Amino acid sequence: QAIVYVVTGMYGEPSDLGMGICLLIIIQLLCAGLIVLLLDELLQKGYGLGSGISLFIATNICETIVWKAFSPATINTGKGTEFEGAVIALFHLLATRTDKVRGLREAFYRQNLPNLMNLMATVGVFLIVIYFQGFRVDLPIKSARYRGQYSSYPIKLFYTSNIPIILQSALVSNIYFISQILSSKFAGNIFVSFIGTWAESGYHKYPIGGLCYYLSPPETISLIISDPIHAIVYIIFMLGSCAFLSKTWIDVSGSSAKDVARQLRDQQMLMRGHREKSMVHELNRYIPTAAAFFFICIGALFVLADFLG
Repeated sequence: QAIVYVVTGMYGEPSDLGMGICLLIIIQLLCAGLIVLLLDELLQKGYGLGSGISLFIATNICETIVWKAFSPATINTGKGTEFEGAVIALFHLLATRTDKVRGLREAFYRQNLPNLMNLMATVGVFLIVIYFQGFRVDLPIKSARYRGQYSSYPIKLFYTSNIPIILQSALVSNIYFISQILSSKFAGNIFVSFIGTWAESGYHKYPIGGLCYYLSPPETISLIISDPIHAIVYIIFMLGSCAFLSKTWIDVSGSSAKDVARQLRDQQMLMRGHREKSMVHELNRYIPTAAAFFFICIGALFVLADFLG
């Protein structure tokens, strides 16, 4: 993957970078990947808290939020030079625009660069996810070996964890990546244009046509009103892909009703008020519902967050 990224020009044209720089970038990406894998193994062995991959994802998200909020980098947008960071751009626009109301509106809703509405939507989504994270159903279980030993088996609302969302994001990112490569190498080809056509604003590329355009979120209410088909296709894709990946992950990760019932039997635990043979039926009342409600909630959150920028 490191070789593909460098050869296809994700870090600049290889002919401009030179063989030595390209080799150094490949080695850097390879070493970084190995370090992440080793750190994840250490955390899974107990030398730390939580899952390593989840911690790295959280760290990357926090870094992205801080950078997009306070980045001092400047970009020429065609209307003048602006700061990339949303908070810094707010003070810059208020200081440089003669019409303060217009500058404030631009800081909240500017296109193709981080804005304050993006930042507020991110904080709002974080709070909603934290609130829903505590929702769960505790199923009463008891020991089949020792009388009077009772416990509970928790089924969380976010039953399938964050893996289906990671898979969905990886799927879309790979489609974008392949489309950008093909668009840069074979611009004007009908098949390539069908996959996606791209425009560039500063250092940021965004789709303006093709399949990638309909898989990308409309970032403002005005864009939703002007192109409702785009919004409808995006909502259907998000909910459908989250549903499919959630259902698939339950089956392959050993967290379906049959797998949970087998784990309880191996631990010689039974659900109170149910025989061993009826545990699967009882678990099927909760696990598929939790998984279905999870993808509906998380898909709706993704759509809402994307529509808010």
